[in-house]
Amino acid sequence: MYDPASSSLEIFASTAPGLESIVAGELKALGVRPKQEIGGVAFTGELGRLYEANLWLRTASRITVRLGRFHASTFFELERRARKLPWSRFLSATDSVRLRVTCRKSKLYHSDAVAERVLAAIGASMSRAVTVVDSHSDDDAAEEDVSESRSQLFIVRIFHDECEISADSSGELLHRRGYRREVAKAPLRETIAAAMVLASGWRGRSPLLDPMCGSGTIPIEAAMIARKIAPGLRRSFQFMDWPGFDRSEWNELLDRAQASVASLSGEILGADRDEGAIGAATRNAKRAGVAGDVGFTVGALSRSLGVVRQRGDTSNPDSDTGGDAQANDSGWILTNPPYGIRVGGSGDLRDLYATLGSAIKASPRWRLGVLTSDSGLVHHSKLALVPRFSTSNGGIPVAFFVSDKTGKQVGQRRIAGAARGVDT
Repeated sequence: MYDPASSSLEIFASTAPGLESIVAGELKALGVRPKQEIGGVAFTGELGRLYEANLWLRTASRITVRLGRFHASTFFELERRARKLPWSRFLSATDSVRLRVTCRKSKLYHSDAVAERVLAAIGASMSRAVTVVDSHSDDDAAEEDVSESRSQLFIVRIFHDECEISADSSGELLHRRGYRREVAKAPLRETIAAAMVLASGWRGRSPLLDPMCGSGTIPIEAAMIARKIAPGLRRSFQFMDWPGFDRSEWNELLDRAQASVASLSGEILGADRDEGAIGAATRNAKRAGVAGDVGFTVGALSRSLGVVRQRGDTSNPDSDTGGDAQANDSGWILTNPPYGIRVGGSGDLRDLYATLGSAIKASPRWRLGVLTSDSGLVHHSKLALVPRFSTSNGGIPVAFFVSDKTGKQVGQRRIAGAARGVDT
């Protein structure tokens, strides 16, 4: 329950299913002690921590503040207890409200009626009527942006007659970095692309190639990680409209983030057979501030994989070349091939995975990371691929597989070390 006498907040970083451990690793890199829960990671901190989480987390969906938890088996009890919550801390005199309501296995099962009582409680607490922009009861809608307005979102969940109410601090979902204004077919969310990079084991000093890059999300996210560019550096957040927003503290965080931006020491490449997609990727990279860090080319898969074969002997992690950073680490192919669900059919996907596997076998010091909706397809690569995480992309269940010579999972320590940058 929110304590008005304390400046500490109960904060929750919600995630796509399966990304909880990666977000926990990111929070550890920020000096936070995280607690993994289903659907996200909980932690405590003051407003500065909240600002920092929004600014730096690459794989979280949104950051919320838990206002209160209480028993509510009647509408009277719900409204009475909800009135005691600190609504004024998150609403100014001109704020409008959005609600997301979920009721499960409870006596209060009608979400619209719950929303009506919560809105009445907010109005009574604020001594004025509140403007309702939007109200939804669909769980899936809770993770989508349905309004571009800066209205305050409150999330209400009732489960077994226990009610929890939270205030969103992010506004637009955190995958909206601001750079990807153009997308190709079957776009990959920025948060999942970042999770692929962080969970792969790529260290940033070696070559990275996405031979089916579409609008460039994986190479762009890799460049931002390698250069330690905060994902929230070029966007605004809902907490900026809160009455207690500390502009000076936020500006200090931005200054520190800007000062931490580094140069790229490796090489990042993206290719696609669609010339329009490469044009969009190039423009997206420019908006992200990494146009000079990613080389995009138009080309079929076999042509782009020629880069791997040409450089297969120049990235030996066991070599004694010393000063050559690229020669001291493996090269990587990180990619999100078509699923056979939204783009084309599955008939040729077996050949596609076989082609990827052949490229890695021809250059054994390179490694492969692939996001797939069909784990059976990875066997056609003829590589020893191990799963790193499972999640959902655009409503499609997907899993991320990596070729790993040691057979060991990448732990939270490496993910934590990679969260702000990739040096471990």
